[in-house]
Amino acid sequence: MSITIKEVSTRAQLKDFINYPLALYRKHPCFVPNLFDDDLHTLSRETNAAFEYADARYWLAYKDGRLAGRIAGIINRKAIEKWQSPYIRFSWFDFEDDPEISKALLAQVEAWGREQGLSAIHGPLGFTDLDREGMLVEGFDELGTMATFYNYPYYPQHMEQHGYTKDIDWLEYEVDVPSEVPEKISRLAEIVLKRNNLRLLRFKRKKDMLAYAGQLFGLLNEEYKNLYGMVALNERQIEAYTRQYFGLVNQDFVPMIADEHDRLVAFGVALPSLSRALQKSQGKLFPFGFIHLLKALRWNDRGDLYLVAIRSEYQGMGLNAVLIDHIIRVFNRMGIKKVESNPELETNLKMRTQWKHFDVRQHKRRRVFIKNLTEK
Repeated sequence: MSITIKEVSTRAQLKDFINYPLALYRKHPCFVPNLFDDDLHTLSRETNAAFEYADARYWLAYKDGRLAGRIAGIINRKAIEKWQSPYIRFSWFDFEDDPEISKALLAQVEAWGREQGLSAIHGPLGFTDLDREGMLVEGFDELGTMATFYNYPYYPQHMEQHGYTKDIDWLEYEVDVPSEVPEKISRLAEIVLKRNNLRLLRFKRKKDMLAYAGQLFGLLNEEYKNLYGMVALNERQIEAYTRQYFGLVNQDFVPMIADEHDRLVAFGVALPSLSRALQKSQGKLFPFGFIHLLKALRWNDRGDLYLVAIRSEYQGMGLNAVLIDHIIRVFNRMGIKKVESNPELETNLKMRTQWKHFDVRQHKRRRVFIKNLTEK
């Protein structure tokens, strides 16, 4: 058996890098491919504004001349400075069930980290907190989502075999959508708005919602700043994420709350699930993939929750009830019965306690692994 590692240096190799999971997980019922164009944008130096403060290299593994794995290494200088943690990141990590392949790929990132004087390697972590992150360690028989990586059960086994240990976990929940808003939540939502002189913004057109996009990401930067690995998005990234996310989402799925000065104090972002549509399209918009996505956005019985943020001075006042009240009504109008929470940090107790009012199932767990690079 011969294993060869090649660094990605051409556009053709980058396409192979992006498309590799389609072969590895062919017809797997739980794997959900990402949109090819989104990965291409994120991984390309010419289009991803994160390269203003980060560097990245990508490698492909070949076993007996056949593509058998991939990995990305990322040095995020902004994260290193903010967290005072001289770590290199790995991500976009996929491989056949052969420990020699996974070891050879990780060795490339580890060696680059040592060359740069970094003390540890951790991941899967992307350029930003809005990239997919974490390796699945529980819930291998559950359908994936557009926001997360899927991986086989042997992945974490390989990590442990290669000397990696847990750094932090995210939990994921499947939530049953009640047929009507619980009276306690609807009553609290009404009281909270009146008591604090706030209003739930209602948008007739997507253009009206987009006017608040800058405030939304500014609030995200502020309220997520202490979460694991988080670095603030710059203006170019905010513009890119606005195009990427708000091009898909209907304004009804983005409840926003503003004060009397029209300052955004809270928001939530949800979507009908695109998991089945992405499976059918294999992550391609053209020639016909966009049709599957459009259908999923209009007719669906599953949903995804993506982002929630509440300004610090309003936390603990019940604003989450306003967001939940609104989104339940939207889900009911569309016929959505079950919702994926997507990853929530195990240390984020405020977020996790909100599910106490619902029928939920904690069905997935994903992990960031870490390894010291200074030990011999």
